[in-house]
Amino acid sequence: MSHSKPFHRNYRGFVHGPNSGYSQWAYIVDRSYSDSPEHYVRAFLLIQSDLRKLFEFIEPSDCNLDTYSYRIHELFMRTCIEIEANFKAILKENIYKPTDRNGDPIPEKRWNIHNYRKINNTHHLSAYKTHVPIWDGTQSVFEPFKQWANSTELSWYQAYNKSKHDRKIEFKNANFGNLLNSVAGLLILLSSQFGTQDFAPGSTLLSVNTDSFYSTEPALGGFFHIEFPNDWSEEEKYDFNWSDLKKQSDRFEKIDYDRI
Repeated sequence: MSHSKPFHRNYRGFVHGPNSGYSQWAYIVDRSYSDSPEHYVRAFLLIQSDLRKLFEFIEPSDCNLDTYSYRIHELFMRTCIEIEANFKAILKENIYKPTDRNGDPIPEKRWNIHNYRKINNTHHLSAYKTHVPIWDGTQSVFEPFKQWANSTELSWYQAYNKSKHDRKIEFKNANFGNLLNSVAGLLILLSSQFGTQDFAPGSTLLSVNTDSFYSTEPALGGFFHIEFPNDWSEEEKYDFNWSDLKKQSDRFEKIDYDRI
């Protein structure tokens, strides 16, 4: 059975029906849906801007994926810290009270990638694809969470931890390829919460599809392109009329991550 109310910070497939075009996105801008979403989007937009400046010195290309530098290291660290902030926001705004083997609460400061992996079950992160539209070569598509479909690890996130804790020895792990996977990962995390909504302080415009040079659609932030998951089961999808639901005081539900 599909869900009659949206979960906090969880954008997902929608059952086609009356008013579904409006309902599948309008709940995202409701102020009760998420806490300070513009704060998280703005951080990403700054990272994207700095990445595009880096492109002036390192060409987006297959042959540069192993390039490493202090500038890449700096941006890599910032991006992964922001990824962790988004993971924590999702868990905290839903239900999550993890405990250790002794039944004692695990404080937020001890949450790690194994805690965050629970979110793949509800947000289908491993099914997203991010495209770098301006690229020289064949490796322009990034699927940073794909490993989570069959594994508990993420190689680029492991590279982040290695280069963070022992930069002298692990400096080469702060390379262009790992940076791009982390930025794509941050974009996917935001997209799995907010779709393409950037919370810009201006008018909301109705978009019209026209012919495009690219075969994929622009993502939040307007530079990267993204493919949203198409593997939602009917039971996982949302099915509500937001025009009616938004009038209710209890219009959102919480995901119980303790049961996942």
